[in-house]
Amino acid sequence: MSRRARAGLAAIAALLVVFGSAAPAAAATPYTVPPVAGTLKTYNISSVYLAGVSSGGYMATQLHVAYSGRIKGAAVFAAGPYYCAQYNASRALYACGDNLWSTQLSSLESYTSLWSGYGWIDPPSQLSGDPVYVFHGSNDSTVQKSVTDDLVGYYQHFGASVSYNSGSSAGHAWVTPYGTGGCTATASPFLNDCGTDPQNAMFAKLYGSVSARNTGPLTGSLIRFDQNTFAVNGFAAGLSMGGSGFAYVPSSCAAGQSCRLLVALHGCAQGYDAVGTAFVDRANLNQYADTNRTVVLYPQATASGVNPYGCWDWWGYLGYTNYPIKGGRQLETIMNMIRRLDG
Repeated sequence: MSRRARAGLAAIAALLVVFGSAAPAAAATPYTVPPVAGTLKTYNISSVYLAGVSSGGYMATQLHVAYSGRIKGAAVFAAGPYYCAQYNASRALYACGDNLWSTQLSSLESYTSLWSGYGWIDPPSQLSGDPVYVFHGSNDSTVQKSVTDDLVGYYQHFGASVSYNSGSSAGHAWVTPYGTGGCTATASPFLNDCGTDPQNAMFAKLYGSVSARNTGPLTGSLIRFDQNTFAVNGFAAGLSMGGSGFAYVPSSCAAGQSCRLLVALHGCAQGYDAVGTAFVDRANLNQYADTNRTVVLYPQATASGVNPYGCWDWWGYLGYTNYPIKGGRQLETIMNMIRRLDG
């Protein structure tokens, strides 16, 4: 990779890790369970969904589009449309974070249809009717609203059923009642408290209905597993992924009841190696998983020479053009985890 390309990739990472201020006086403290070493097992999974923020939002859309026959819906916070970067560091910076350049939405839609014909992704007709929840905060200057607007337009073009929450004053972050940052902040660990519960609306959209979250002690277990087992090259670090991933398994799912699977993808500088289990503990997903029979998978990206802030590969930093399609290294590694969990 050229020096110029590396500089461009570093600039993208810097764009997605803008530090701010305005933390609240005190954050609500969720009940948590400590991780225990274990392995991913197969559960009685009825359907698979995705949720992600920032680079995790871009990765969620990549997974959804590539495997729309298997994945039934997605929730995307603070990200833009599928293949926005087009394997180009400058486009990722100026079109997919900032909006100095166009996202070229019609071209992205054309690529999707073309690649389906090659068998590189599932037919986009399978996106039709899929529930999609999209969130963008008005104080998010890291990913501009027009970029997220184009994500909504992309999904609607292929017939997905989209709910778009763009009324929050949030900064660039995952918004949760257990956030440690003020609503308008863009600051580590990118978990903001806006006095709202977007996860309630998110799950209601994805599932059609939602039971109130568990605000008491959690019933399940948090499994810490070896990601190398699932890495397509057998070496997670070589894919800019952490050695460990996590899965929250409610007691109902462990007992064999029919459950859904939600794959939750953190953003840049938000993985375990950067902030510990902050995203796992405070994303407000385990609380809903307990009462809505959902296994939550938390794959982990990590920092590397080409990825200094631990982002997911949504612009091709690993150096392979197939990053957003079947066969993409991170994409297939996550799919290997899904295949294990849902059998």
